[in-house]
Amino acid sequence: MTHVSERSSAGSNGAEGGDRQPWSAGSSRSVRKRTVTYADAGVSIHAGERAVELLKSKVKKTTRPEVMGDLGGFAGLFKLDTQKYKSPILASSTDGVGTKLVIAQQLDIHDTIGIDLVAMVVDDLVACGAEPLFLLDYIACGQVVPDKVAEIGAGIADGCRYAGCALLGGETAEHPGVLRPDEYDVSATGVGVVEESEILGAHRVEIGDAVIAMRSSGLHSNGYSLVRHVLLGAGRMRLDTVVEDFGKQRTLGEELLTPTKIYAKDCLGLIEETDVRAFSHVTGGGIPGNLVRILPEHVDAVVDRSSWRPQSIFDLIQAKGRIEDVEMEATFNMGVGMFAIVSSDDADRAMAYLTGRGVEAWQVGEIIEGTGQVQMMGQYTRG
Repeated sequence: MTHVSERSSAGSNGAEGGDRQPWSAGSSRSVRKRTVTYADAGVSIHAGERAVELLKSKVKKTTRPEVMGDLGGFAGLFKLDTQKYKSPILASSTDGVGTKLVIAQQLDIHDTIGIDLVAMVVDDLVACGAEPLFLLDYIACGQVVPDKVAEIGAGIADGCRYAGCALLGGETAEHPGVLRPDEYDVSATGVGVVEESEILGAHRVEIGDAVIAMRSSGLHSNGYSLVRHVLLGAGRMRLDTVVEDFGKQRTLGEELLTPTKIYAKDCLGLIEETDVRAFSHVTGGGIPGNLVRILPEHVDAVVDRSSWRPQSIFDLIQAKGRIEDVEMEATFNMGVGMFAIVSSDDADRAMAYLTGRGVEAWQVGEIIEGTGQVQMMGQYTRG
């Protein structure tokens, strides 16, 4: 998982037509008593290796039968079962977590941010009907602290288990001088597979289809630059502040670090149980900006805001920042992390299936004749 390398080259000059002579430090200066090492430049290869060892047991729990070999190779190997498909199509997605990382670093809590990372990738994959197969992660940090990297990696491994995909490998890079010792960033790329004839999307959506909403766990991983500006900046709130509306003595920091809900297995199961036309993963751009991506030009999606109540964190952000409704909906998921467009005949079955899996789901609207727009109707339930 961790690989640190450095390339160096040395040129030499000689008289025209003459032999090139090797450069010698002793020829021009006194020999140093101590040589410079990679560690002197701020990079510890041993710390990276230690982080990998701490992660191995977690990573093994994400394995699938198709995974070949073990950690430590130059590339992860995955044997696709081509007999399972008539015309397999590979799907890929890459993403990060954004400035939610800042909250994790301020609180020194690092074991959930990896779940957010996996969610952002695999739930994009499943939106087209693809089963997530494997994921590769990248962790860049100012200083490799093995226990901290292991916490981050453990969260990534947990997310992969929840999604049913393998954590096939990755990279941990130490960037002294670029990032502060306590800073890090994460990204990941995932690969999935779907039968060509079963790809979901706008081409399947029809007038009369039902729009099913799946509740989010909170903010998920979008809008945190605005959150930090409004609550921690202008609002001068502290992360350890207990917010009564959150319940059970829950602090602001705990609420902001709530892991993103992973819907991959729920969506794949829903495909098996009902006639799913499309999924819309609600990330940056909010409900209108993501739902519009799965609408053909001749239909509109009607979304009834009064059918649900957004979590209290959205009320807090809007009140503290005096943010307009349209800005809130363009930035946050407002309590819905995934939409499923299903045949109207399967709406009740879809909601029953999701509820049985522990996913709060409800019919939020329908597909009508239109021009490829999202019509947000009514007002959110409050209080």
